[in-house]
Amino acid sequence: MANSNVKPATGKLGIMVVGLGAVSTTFMTGVLMTRKGLAKPVGSMTQYDKIRVGRGAEKKYLPYKDIAPIADLKDIVFAAWDVYPANAYESAINAEVLKEKDINPVKDELMAIKPLKAAFDKNYAKRLDGDNVKTCKDRWDMMEQVREDIRNFKKESGVDRVVVLWAASTEIYVAPNKDVHYKLADLEKAMKDNDTANIAPSMCYAYAALREGAPFIMGAPNTTVDIPAIWELCEEVKMPIAGKDFKTGQTLVKSGFAPIIGTRMLGLNGWFSTNILGNRDGLVLDEPANFRTKEVSKLSTLESILVADEQPDLYTDYYHKVRINYYPPRNDNKEGWDNIDIFGWMGYPMQIKINFLCRDSILAAPLCLDLCLLMDLAARAGRVGTQRFLSFFLKSPQHDYTQGEVPVNHLFQQYVMLKNAIREMGGYEADEEID
Repeated sequence: MANSNVKPATGKLGIMVVGLGAVSTTFMTGVLMTRKGLAKPVGSMTQYDKIRVGRGAEKKYLPYKDIAPIADLKDIVFAAWDVYPANAYESAINAEVLKEKDINPVKDELMAIKPLKAAFDKNYAKRLDGDNVKTCKDRWDMMEQVREDIRNFKKESGVDRVVVLWAASTEIYVAPNKDVHYKLADLEKAMKDNDTANIAPSMCYAYAALREGAPFIMGAPNTTVDIPAIWELCEEVKMPIAGKDFKTGQTLVKSGFAPIIGTRMLGLNGWFSTNILGNRDGLVLDEPANFRTKEVSKLSTLESILVADEQPDLYTDYYHKVRINYYPPRNDNKEGWDNIDIFGWMGYPMQIKINFLCRDSILAAPLCLDLCLLMDLAARAGRVGTQRFLSFFLKSPQHDYTQGEVPVNHLFQQYVMLKNAIREMGGYEADEEID
């Protein structure tokens, strides 16, 4: 390792997941099975990818762990919150993502992961009605109870550090409100005043985690940490955050395929995306207010890759539509269709059709692992606030919209950002340019 000034990954890493559904149980089962040598963590950048460090005679390609001190899988300890009381084993079986034979070898470890009572407000996810929920006087009390959970987990498990990951449902859309979400003092006042319209339960988790010295990752499209008040809190407690929305199926295709159109200088008339899925995520997104949160996240991808101002002949006025349809027979096996209307030489039209029959949780699990390990690394490296280098894993990367910043959504530019950050934290030169 080069002269990295990152604190080593000593002791155990606690990963506390909000939501013990299909995604998180697939993630946990996979980590536990990999640890036993019974499965492979396919799709995980931290476990498989190699990055070039140095140039010329000094050039070598190394796995992430040989560049920067990333926590080992054997040091991970899991905990979770959920509105349903089922333990991780029962939940993994119920989710029907993995076959029983791929869960049973780690049954005992999964059974030991019993969900803590969730900080929950039914108005934010009307389709869910579990009873494993906290009784809270107000939003401030809700946050304090989550803080206590984190402290208790640390004490009882003996972990050295904690990362909190949101892998729960999409909440109804909370638009950033200047009077509540822009200053930390205003946010705290709203929590104490029990302003339930502007303070989502996820904000209580994020605030609690950061105050307890735990980085927070938002895996849904919620506005949670995408607000200036939380950025201010990060500066105060010197903690990193990342969000939002795991980039699993269709948006991954979009962020990788749109650059083909842009690089080849082809024009775009329209891009229609539709999904069918039948898991709990689909159920919650069947509620229009919850879908709105998702739509905002999924729509932003294309517009920052194929930009009208840069190529007015090619990208002015294209039509971009996103749909999600709840279809129970599919369960976790999501299907994403993309119909892309492009035009070429002399304006002649052509079409591209992409049909991705993906497994949502199978694609999300390695993202959960990478985000948690890299977020823990970022915290030990003393990085503060929004970690833009993690946008590779996220549908709608956080950015400072108050300053008119446009997020990078182009997959290959995001990959350069990721590589540069790993190099930097490993004490090497961040030597790749984003064109």
